[in-house]
Amino acid sequence: MSDSIKDRVIAILAEQAMLEPGDISLDQSLEDLGIDSLGLVESIFAIEEAFDVSVPFNANAPTENRDFDISSVDAIIRAVQGLVATQAA
Repeated sequence: MSDSIKDRVIAILAEQAMLEPGDISLDQSLEDLGIDSLGLVESIFAIEEAFDVSVPFNANAPTENRDFDISSVDAIIRAVQGLVATQAA
């Protein structure tokens, strides 16, 4: 796992959750972090800007996004890594 991508995604989520990055573990869900639907959308925008990618995300049905798994911090990191790798190819 690319540490820079991991660290940047965790920093974005930490900012939304108003937590320190060190307080976030990979197995936590957005709900565990206290990130609501608006915070999720803001996180998606921040991820898109930070990595210059387009996240395939439907805010009206966030659990139905098979291309961008938001079930845990680790899943979000892996999804971003996939988007970055696809863009670089």
